[in-house]
Amino acid sequence: MTKNEFYKDFKEEDFINDEFFQNWILGSGDLGSDSFWKGFLLDFPEKTETIEKAKNALQTIPFYEVISEVAPSDGKIKTSFLQVSKVLGLKGKKTSARVVPVSFRWWAVAASVMLLLSVGLFFFKNNETHQQLAKVEQTPGLINDLTPGGNKAILTLGNGQTIILDSAGNGILSTEDGSAVMKLADGQIAYEGTGKNGTNEIVYNTISTPPGGQYNLTLSDGSKVWLNAESSLTFPASFTGNDRNVELKGEGYFEIAHNKEKPFHVSVNNTIVEVLGTHFNINAYTDENSLKTTLLEGSVKVVKGSENVIIEPGQQAVVNNTSNSMTINKSVNLEEAVAWKDGLFQFDNTDLQDVMKQLGRWYDVKIEFENDVPAKRFTGKIYRNVNASEVFKILEILDIHFKLEGKTVIVTK
Repeated sequence: MTKNEFYKDFKEEDFINDEFFQNWILGSGDLGSDSFWKGFLLDFPEKTETIEKAKNALQTIPFYEVISEVAPSDGKIKTSFLQVSKVLGLKGKKTSARVVPVSFRWWAVAASVMLLLSVGLFFFKNNETHQQLAKVEQTPGLINDLTPGGNKAILTLGNGQTIILDSAGNGILSTEDGSAVMKLADGQIAYEGTGKNGTNEIVYNTISTPPGGQYNLTLSDGSKVWLNAESSLTFPASFTGNDRNVELKGEGYFEIAHNKEKPFHVSVNNTIVEVLGTHFNINAYTDENSLKTTLLEGSVKVVKGSENVIIEPGQQAVVNNTSNSMTINKSVNLEEAVAWKDGLFQFDNTDLQDVMKQLGRWYDVKIEFENDVPAKRFTGKIYRNVNASEVFKILEILDIHFKLEGKTVIVTK
């Protein structure tokens, strides 16, 4: 039996429970899985509606995972699933998709239990103590819910013209320094052209994301950059001379087009990241304790004053913002470092203050603590496309409470 024939009689629930299908729909599959499913639909077009329903179910059903020290029995999994459903008010709630307790192994942690729910993917662990699930009341003050961020940015051209990218139409937006500024069908910005304007003057553009915004663009040399919320990138409309120089504020993920004749330099907070062709993430928010450069592919040199370090894939250069000292983290969690780019919050033994910083940037709110910051740490993932109340429900299970006053979220315990 061929793989196509294996799936031809699948019903909606069969697709939902199939790991290969899950990986494709939720973005953890490889290029081969994408090609297979596109080919499958060509061979069996009558399955299009069934697959679409299964896809919608997987993308709208959330998941909670409660970490356990001992692998639970099937009966305990079912009981826990019903408990969590009741806690979050899903019992009797109408939904466009059935809630099905399935095992999602690609994010499995050793000896852990996975529980499905309704809006994103999240698993959490209280690192101080395992707490019992208690009834979660509606978060006070969050009746007017906070919606998630999205593709929002402003492009400032060399002549001072500003373009609000999220409302601009597709096509050519302007011509700068011999390069056409294009907004593509998928919303990203690209610079295309010869890069020759007949003068030696370098024309700089700046793309800025607000709180609750993100954006990605392709530079004139083919390099790709993703910007997180409250970030900006200043760059030439076209690269001339012997170097490619840009300036970053906030956080950005880079995939640099290789050109050994023109090294690429990112200037950020008086630090220089030097590359030829590589993939890396820079987290340089001014309210963080350190500047972190995380390398996924290639090689980079991080220069701070008279000091410099060279890091390899899987490593992270950390510049302390107080002492200006540099260290190399050789056991960095790469998924956590770039989760934002893939539409996720991801925490790895992260303290509550850092968790709230991420939420504040994405939901465009100020975070205040009514008392001392609770000494709690979290490990887990959740989609960034959910309303804030869903995230706060998860944290309230661990006895963290919130209230909303205008554009300020106050942590009350």
